[in-house]
Amino acid sequence: MLKVTAIGEILYDVYPDKKRLGGAPFNFIYHVWKILGKANFISCIGNDENGKEILEHLKSIGFDTKLIIIDEKHPTGTVKVYIDENKIPHFQISSECCYDFLTLNRDAINVIEKETDILYFGTLSQRSKISRKTIQSLFKKNIKYFCDLNLRHNFFTEEMIKEALAVSNVIKINYEELQKIKSLLNLKTSDEESIEKISCDYDIDLLCVTLGQDGAILYNRNEFSKYKTTHNNVVDTVGAGDAFSAIICLGYLAGIELNTLNKISNDFASDICMIEGAIPDNDNFYNKYRKILNDYLNKY
Repeated sequence: MLKVTAIGEILYDVYPDKKRLGGAPFNFIYHVWKILGKANFISCIGNDENGKEILEHLKSIGFDTKLIIIDEKHPTGTVKVYIDENKIPHFQISSECCYDFLTLNRDAINVIEKETDILYFGTLSQRSKISRKTIQSLFKKNIKYFCDLNLRHNFFTEEMIKEALAVSNVIKINYEELQKIKSLLNLKTSDEESIEKISCDYDIDLLCVTLGQDGAILYNRNEFSKYKTTHNNVVDTVGAGDAFSAIICLGYLAGIELNTLNKISNDFASDICMIEGAIPDNDNFYNKYRKILNDYLNKY
């Protein structure tokens, strides 16, 4: 079985009238868990009401919490979410949260060394020196790496971007982030030429650029794939990128052909846009994708 681990934040997305579990690493690994039946998640919560609620909920649904540390000093992360008239989310992220002080215990290190084929990480959970040091201490192991390079709210540095590009086998960015990377690397070439150069220079196996309602571009150093799905009945787009990343990760490990992988990933992300929030309430949501991916994953 594929062994996927994610490290980073779990938090509450706080809407005007409700709150829902979120955080890109958690959203990603939740989907992986629902499809594979097993996944590893290294994170932390505060010893507060939000943290206790999260832990109780995860245990009640059978999600493995052994690698989620309880921080006695810092609060559980929260993000205020506002959905505009175009169903696009806008975020106000709280500061000095427990995931800014993330450290590793022996169990987490053992999971990386013995139970991980690929490690997912992002950028928000690296915004502090402490958590950044923790995450980067796991680089350059004998495993694969998947980075969702979210370049938002200035929670990133040039060093962080270059380090992520250098270590990652798979990179997922959106179109605006591609432009920021092109500027950082002083690339004056077209988007496709820049994607090829970034992949070659940093030895990236699979570079994914999401284009919102226009789908995504995938490049694996041999070919490009472009796919655009049909979006119907969009409720909000919160977590769509994380859903896309989950299927991309599994497909990359299982060796799914590029055009097929692009279609499945986009369709899954599109389905997430038809529900409120990043995580489905109904487990039946995953049945279609378990069936689609089953043959590929069983060959691994």
